[in-house]
Amino acid sequence: MKTGMQRSSSDLDIRRRKALFRSWHRGTREMDLVLGRFADAEIDRLTDAEMDVYEELMLAPDPEIFKWVSGEKPVPGNYDTPVFRRIQEFYTRFTSDES
Repeated sequence: MKTGMQRSSSDLDIRRRKALFRSWHRGTREMDLVLGRFADAEIDRLTDAEMDVYEELMLAPDPEIFKWVSGEKPVPGNYDTPVFRRIQEFYTRFTSDES
């Protein structure tokens, strides 16, 4: 299983570089894997508006984000965005691929 950053940040602007780094250095390994893997795959495809949403989500506590992503708790309305749903779908696909 891949457990660390897989993409180079050399082609990213500074904002996306910082977000990629923060995605892999969350403080909990579970969220490193959820947001880090998502960022590896999608960070260069997010629009500036989507980056605003992604950066706001990264301010939420890791245990809460993980409960929302895994479906253990409902996602609060302010975080229930198309970007969050992309993360959730990515997580669901990734975890089903590992089974």
